[in-house]
Amino acid sequence: MVPTVALLLLFIVDFFTIPGFFVFQMKDGHLYGSLIDILVHGSPTMILAMGMTLVIATGGIDLSVGAVMAISSSVACIMINPTIVGLSLTDPRLFINNPQYSWAPLALVVIVPLIISIFCGLWNGMLVAYGHIQPMVATLILMIAGRGIAQLITNAIQIIIFNDTVAYIGNGFILLPFSLFIAAAVLILAWFVTRRTSIGLFIESVGVNSRASFYSGINEKRIKMFAYGFSGLCAGIAGLIVATNIRTSDANSIGLYTELDAILAAVIGGTLMSGGRFSLLASCIGALVLQTTVTSMLSFGVPASAITAVKAMVVVIVIVLYADQLHRFGSRITAKLMPQEKAQ
Repeated sequence: MVPTVALLLLFIVDFFTIPGFFVFQMKDGHLYGSLIDILVHGSPTMILAMGMTLVIATGGIDLSVGAVMAISSSVACIMINPTIVGLSLTDPRLFINNPQYSWAPLALVVIVPLIISIFCGLWNGMLVAYGHIQPMVATLILMIAGRGIAQLITNAIQIIIFNDTVAYIGNGFILLPFSLFIAAAVLILAWFVTRRTSIGLFIESVGVNSRASFYSGINEKRIKMFAYGFSGLCAGIAGLIVATNIRTSDANSIGLYTELDAILAAVIGGTLMSGGRFSLLASCIGALVLQTTVTSMLSFGVPASAITAVKAMVVVIVIVLYADQLHRFGSRITAKLMPQEKAQ
């Protein structure tokens, strides 16, 4: 309810203050406009938010998703063109001015980075579930080391993606951005797994009380491993989308601070940091709230360097809205007004 209302309020403000915000243009069979930009740039955050939602619902947190994005993008780019980092595996004449060149089969360019991303998530899950390390500390390890690993993969070289087929992941359109369809597919898959099977109930149970869940016969360690593994998968997908959108593997900037956006999107969507109840769709709407805020601020002429401060204001507002003190205050006001209404 809260994220939907927040998104609608933002749209109302944009409608009256930003000329042409809701104007669409058709070029080359594609839709263009501010709303399309929100979908393009918001899709990776939506995917990250879904993975983060399940992790937070178990009572954990994943600070490494940005680093996993960098690793995923670096692995994909090195598989497309390993020659650029000094690995003489093919004749350079094959990829010069060849927009379809890829050293590895395109299926592997997508699958291998995702598998590695899942293993990164399982590594975090192992430290949390079996190592009994605090989630913030456990995922901080990969958050710090991940970017170094990504740079080692590419020898700190930004590999340009010339392959148009791979670039379609982040730049393609089927009337709407192709990345939006990927986010929708992830949402449908995650919704089916968590709401049409018992996994979603187990996740909420572990988040509410992991000890009681254990005595109820729920393997809380496996549930946490699943949540962190899914978060790693989402980070890998988001990394591929971002890398193919900018057509390069920039380990320094890809995924930078995105873990904060994912956490904030999940919290805006109503996921409690203490664990328990969650909504994947609400987290996706929360991601759109964030991206709409950023796009609106840029349209108002706010410098990009100040966007972080704007996000901080959003954090404060979210904390206030979900604060128990505010809810108790509202309950007291309602309790005082109800008797008066009954008396009338």
